[in-house]
Amino acid sequence: MPLFRSSSPQQEPPPPPSPTRSRGLFGRRSDSPEHYQNGYDANGNGSTRSGSTRSGGFFSRRRSSSSDSNHSLDLTKDPSIKAARGKVTEAEAAEAAADRALNEARTAVRGAKEQARRLEQEVLEEARRAKAKQAEAKSIKKSTGRLGRHG
Repeated sequence: MPLFRSSSPQQEPPPPPSPTRSRGLFGRRSDSPEHYQNGYDANGNGSTRSGSTRSGGFFSRRRSSSSDSNHSLDLTKDPSIKAARGKVTEAEAAEAAADRALNEARTAVRGAKEQARRLEQEVLEEARRAKAKQAEAKSIKKSTGRLGRHG
């Protein structure tokens, strides 16, 4: 068959398959007789289903509910379920403790910052008073300069 041109008349493309319901990536085709003839599918695999219709694949199975008679087991007593629930409970408790610790740490930081701010203001006030005291002491020393002339 030539790659670019063909001198023979064009063949009509095969007709599109009959429109059926579109299936997803994991959906299965229906088990209709044209797919399973004489008990075998198109791949030659044996089939015990004859004409029955079922849809869905691995990911579209029916989910079990707690009211199913087949699944009426009490799963709350299962050790793996108990262990998983215990882990979740422990994780929730640890998260709550971490939240409390974070809030306590934030409160402590706020308190430390406030104390540092008050200390700085106190030091500035003491420095202002010390400067005023120094100025007063200098004034007093000046006035003592005239003393002692008589003696």
